[in-house]
Amino acid sequence: QVQLVESGGGLVQAGDSLKLSCRASGRPFSNYAMGWFRQAPGKNNNESVAAISWSGVTTLYSDSVRGRFTISKDNAKRMVYLQMSSLKPEDTAVYYCAAVIRCSWREDDYDYWGQGTQVTVSS
Repeated sequence: QVQLVESGGGLVQAGDSLKLSCRASGRPFSNYAMGWFRQAPGKNNNESVAAISWSGVTTLYSDSVRGRFTISKDNAKRMVYLQMSSLKPEDTAVYYCAAVIRCSWREDDYDYWGQGTQVTVSS
């Protein structure tokens, strides 16, 4: 089992930056690739935002956040981060981190999920 706890969400204005953190406990963190997903208000599905391989060498981003968001992973600290810049109102969502053995863009591949953290971007 891997337990994930997100933090760092909040209310910001458009153009601001925010850094989300996800702390892992349980099985060896370095074995896992990590992903960030989000669910916007009124939507029933999650959107893939970013993913990072277990080593941190490979990163993936959605077109909507590429160039504005950066995912990173610190295996020693058992942490994964999502640095968000130039935030837009459409980035408003609950953000979830998730863990998977092999880096994937597919939500269904992920085995462990955090409880989510709310990000609200006002215009």
